[in-house]
Amino acid sequence: MKKYIIYIAILAAGLVLGYVFFGNSNDGTSNANTSGVSENSKKETQMWTCSMHPQIMQPEPGDCPICGMDLIPAESGADGLAANEIKMTENAIALANIQTTIVGAETAEKDNMISLSGKIKASEEESAVQASYFDGRIERLNVNYEGQEVRKGQVLATIYAPNLVAAQQELITAASLKESQPSLYKAVRNKLKLWKLSEAQINSIEESGKVRENFPIYATVSGTVSEKLASEGDYVKQGQPIVKVNNLNTVWAEFDAYESQISQFKKGQKIKVTTNAYPNKEFDATVSFIQPVLNTQTRTVTVRANLQNDKGIFKPGMFVTGKVEGKSNGMESPLTVPASAVMWTGERSLVYKKTNPNEPIFEMQEVTLGSHTGDNFTIVSGLEKGDEVVTNGTFTVDAAAQLQGKKSMMNQRESNTDKGSMEEMKMELSNKVQNVLMESIKPYLQMKNAFVESDAKNVSAFAKSTLQKINSIPEAELGKMEKSHLGQIEKMLTAIAENDDIENQRSHFVILNQNMVPLVMNIDEPGQQLYIQNCPMANNNNGAFWISTDKEIKNPYYGDAMLTCGSVIESIQ
Repeated sequence: MKKYIIYIAILAAGLVLGYVFFGNSNDGTSNANTSGVSENSKKETQMWTCSMHPQIMQPEPGDCPICGMDLIPAESGADGLAANEIKMTENAIALANIQTTIVGAETAEKDNMISLSGKIKASEEESAVQASYFDGRIERLNVNYEGQEVRKGQVLATIYAPNLVAAQQELITAASLKESQPSLYKAVRNKLKLWKLSEAQINSIEESGKVRENFPIYATVSGTVSEKLASEGDYVKQGQPIVKVNNLNTVWAEFDAYESQISQFKKGQKIKVTTNAYPNKEFDATVSFIQPVLNTQTRTVTVRANLQNDKGIFKPGMFVTGKVEGKSNGMESPLTVPASAVMWTGERSLVYKKTNPNEPIFEMQEVTLGSHTGDNFTIVSGLEKGDEVVTNGTFTVDAAAQLQGKKSMMNQRESNTDKGSMEEMKMELSNKVQNVLMESIKPYLQMKNAFVESDAKNVSAFAKSTLQKINSIPEAELGKMEKSHLGQIEKMLTAIAENDDIENQRSHFVILNQNMVPLVMNIDEPGQQLYIQNCPMANNNNGAFWISTDKEIKNPYYGDAMLTCGSVIESIQ
């Protein structure tokens, strides 16, 4: 009996221990050990990434090895999303400062207002070329530099003219014969008048009987010297320009109007002009000229307005914005989005649309662009009124889409957008910005050649040189879209410079070119022949661009493996 009691006690203890270690509570929750296993499993599957460099994937939190930013939890998936929708965490949204804007027609107050971008230009009607009236040598030039002010009647230069010396001697001789040969005397005087000698000068020569060797050239207009065309000691021909003078009391404001806007303008129309130098002031002007021929490359015409400039406020070359009240056609104003919302791949124009107003869910949307006005693009197709699009942090959202394997700028095999997008991405780059870009082309090309040689060390070195040039671009002279491209260029060059793995460098080179090419294509005079080349097999068969000075293909994405893979898709003269 005692033995059975011991067996029963052992069995009861076993049941109790089994319930503690393997049983479930009445409410269906697992015990502590099972919960611990579940949490460990979750920790093992959680990956961490960088919001700026989505290629970085680590199993533990920490700093990004490229930029040093705190890593954020990578999205493992989201239920109920469409095939190409992505969902971002609130933490990622805050870190990347992602902002959105609701697309809509402009308010009724502004329905008929057309905004144009333009520049100040010296009025050609108020310009004059001061030329030499006779052959000779410039003994003294009183104009020392461009920008110097001159007054009408001021002596611009003194010239020694052998032909004029001989003509003076003829006058002195003819003066003694004017009674007997009046026609000869009159002909000699007229000859001197054709050389712009005044009556007083001719009479002075005749009365003194002395020949003058040097003669002055007088300014015929007042204004500012815009170009100095000769120097002291130069021999000049009759009619050869010496200086060009512009009267800046009146200047031109020249604006580019797109083909679809031409019907909204007419001569005599009032226009309000604002400048970056005086943003709080509006200046009244009148449309004086509409270019009769359309520019077939930009699909624009020049609309010109005259501006009074007595106080010298407007400087030639200054950027200005004009607002004109257009004709009401009873139609809704076109949709516009900030330029910062648009990503351009060379073939497509893309935006990210928020598909759920209450959650951070986004989807890439291909759009067709219309006119580029200031910091905005007109949307021809692809969006509707009320759509919400990302306007800040667009590239971060795209990086998240790449990370989740969704359709993105880097992962898009189909394109419905016309290749004319390159022409639509017209940017206004100042001369200073263009000069810095041209200077950065040399180290960029050296970097590209290092990619061809698969030389990671030289790729890194030339990336640093290119970055130094790019960093000198004055951001104050860039619009939002241009700044967005510049920011990506700087990030990619930094990543390339700090990396020693050639394939990793090439992945950054893809994004670098997607932002570099649009800027380079808007340089007015690059100073050398440039080719935009493309390899359709690079970037996981999505294609990738690069810039070259050689028409012959040397592929930087594959090097010797596929050196000649690619083709020229654009040429920049």
